[in-house]
Amino acid sequence: MYLPTFTITNKILANIGRIEAAKEVIENAPLIPAWEATFRKEAIIRTVHHGTHIEGNELDYSQAERVVEVAEGDRHVTSATSAAKESGVVARDRDIQEVLNYRNVLSFIERFQKSIDKKQFIGRLSSENDHIIESADGKLTEDVLLHIQKLTVEKIFMPHECGLFRKTQVVIKNSRTGEVTFRPPPAIEVPYLIRDFLKWLNETSRESLHSVLKAGIVHYELVRIHPFLDGNGRASRASALLLLFLDGYDIKRFFSLEEYYDKDPMEYYHSLQEVEKKEGNLTSWLEYFSQGIAIELNNVKEKVKSLSRDIKLKQDLGGKQVALTERQLKLIEHIQKIGFLQNKMFFEIEPMVSEDTILRDLKDLIDKGIIEKKGRTKGARYVLRK
Repeated sequence: MYLPTFTITNKILANIGRIEAAKEVIENAPLIPAWEATFRKEAIIRTVHHGTHIEGNELDYSQAERVVEVAEGDRHVTSATSAAKESGVVARDRDIQEVLNYRNVLSFIERFQKSIDKKQFIGRLSSENDHIIESADGKLTEDVLLHIQKLTVEKIFMPHECGLFRKTQVVIKNSRTGEVTFRPPPAIEVPYLIRDFLKWLNETSRESLHSVLKAGIVHYELVRIHPFLDGNGRASRASALLLLFLDGYDIKRFFSLEEYYDKDPMEYYHSLQEVEKKEGNLTSWLEYFSQGIAIELNNVKEKVKSLSRDIKLKQDLGGKQVALTERQLKLIEHIQKIGFLQNKMFFEIEPMVSEDTILRDLKDLIDKGIIEKKGRTKGARYVLRK
């Protein structure tokens, strides 16, 4: 029976503490921008780009962004040929298809999470994705894992080669030296190893093992078993992300772990390889993995805090979260910075926006109980409500 070996070190505890602190700030920020969708879009593009780039994909960030955008804007853009035509990206078909595919993996994960959050399936069962999600019953199952890999390599391999465990032995080599760096388990063992591991995973509650550590173990163990001929890295990272989402650690889907790995791929692969050198002890890997989440969430936290600096404001609003436009956030930030806002300052903040439009924004902020107006003339001041 599978049983992971690791020690909860001070470093892991510190990382978990930073993760929980950042999660609290992000999920409970008093001012919620109407453009949260922009945060999520950025996280998706970073994940897709870095998650494929670390595997050798040659598209740069801007090219990956254009491919993702045309795919999201037109559901008929599903192949490298159509994506290249619509986006204007000139690159290898495989590189473009990998980006499209990994975006499809993230879409599957998002839909899976939403179905769990709503405690029921969303809409009618209209696709293979939907049937996989319903049958999984909120768990990372063998079918889910196979489906993630199928989405990862679709239109790159033949249909009958996608979504299947490997049936041949593989080795991992150093691309520069040709040296064998890792020998995964024999192909015949793969189905049994996966079932044994998933049994342990789905019987281990979030109360008995922190979700971040569970996700780290998912990431490593799937890399170790190497269950597929191709797409193992992406399938492993995507499965770890899904586990986080299912355990309540989606954190508004503002973050991207793939960027952390791609910034220093040598450290990433070294951290994975260290486990085997330490006879399967996962401690150093879990330190590295939890540190990555802590760093990424801290970056997101600082970004959110810059949009919502006044902690007292949330208390004034009775703990409610308030949706604001980007322009309203600029007005609030100006007031927070110098203490007040007057009509004569409007042009400095938004030179291309009319005074009447700014005044409507301010009236909405007054109605929401965020600011108040002191005085009745054009010299009146707008201040945060006390």
